[in-house]
Amino acid sequence: MPQTQSTTPVILIVDDDHINHMVAREVLKNEARIDTADSGAGALAYLAEKRPDLVLLDIRMPGMDGFETFRRMRALPAAGSVPVVFLTSETAPEVEARCFGEGAADFIAKPFVAAVLVNRVKRVLELEAHRNRLETMVAEQIDEMQESLLIGLADVIEFRDAGTGNHVKHSRLYVELIAYELKRRGVYADILTDDYIKHAVKAAPLHDIGKIHVPDHILRKPGKLTDEEFREIKTHTVHGAEIVEKTLRNIADDAYIDIIHDIVLYHHERWDGTGYPTGAAGEDIPLCARIMAIADVFDALFEERVYKKGIKPIAATMAILQDGRGTQFDPQILDVFMDLLPQLRLLTGEP
Repeated sequence: MPQTQSTTPVILIVDDDHINHMVAREVLKNEARIDTADSGAGALAYLAEKRPDLVLLDIRMPGMDGFETFRRMRALPAAGSVPVVFLTSETAPEVEARCFGEGAADFIAKPFVAAVLVNRVKRVLELEAHRNRLETMVAEQIDEMQESLLIGLADVIEFRDAGTGNHVKHSRLYVELIAYELKRRGVYADILTDDYIKHAVKAAPLHDIGKIHVPDHILRKPGKLTDEEFREIKTHTVHGAEIVEKTLRNIADDAYIDIIHDIVLYHHERWDGTGYPTGAAGEDIPLCARIMAIADVFDALFEERVYKKGIKPIAATMAILQDGRGTQFDPQILDVFMDLLPQLRLLTGEP
């Protein structure tokens, strides 16, 4: 992801001549905050810890020269994309050509001409800020396209399961409600970062993605399933995890895909270890799946489907969930969910 341009840009000046540090600092004092290093090794040590907005890099330095510093800099995770402007007293065309051939953003001759230094630095910083904005816009558009595609896939699966698509919307909403209330209360606070919650909410609609492998006559059966049919239904968790790994792994970042995988595979596990498909128990079940389990069961019980009536009022549904406290469901999460009854009534339109 692109770096966010700070209000005051930071420039690292790498030069073994401290007079050049002083001159550049004075000339650029209104444009940026200036940090300095007096060697290639010093620059690399700095860049291993910090990411400036621009590096002004002298070519001729004792020991490691600017070109070697530049090549090593590109291998550092935080500094690989930082723009570099080479500084040199050599004005031969071949030196300038090499600077740009190495991948420099610009080239400035020494001794500095103040106006030239300021204008070129401002130009590079403006281009870098523009590039970052474009990258952010593209990343956001790709993210929106991915989410729309995945939600569309979840809707298709829900319609096959004799649904209306509302289960997809409701389960996402309940996961979000539970996760933020847990975070507000400090429950599982070490796990529930903003990114974790965002990923879990986006992943929730995909929890039954594996049902694409289940035959329609089983998904839409109005009566009780046979043992064989129920075994077939239960395979949707494993099939779903395989789909995530084989099809979705390369279209989004790993943290998001990991949470999709965990929700898809583990949302039918039980706190007491008697669930499926792995028999995981307690906190060995990923947190996102424990949240999903409550959201999924609540909506499945409360809402009407073509093959069943909904259990109304909400208090009756909640009583059934309460019976699963500490056996089917994580007791801490369920307790929080129970306290959300007023919000649930508002969301479902129940008086």
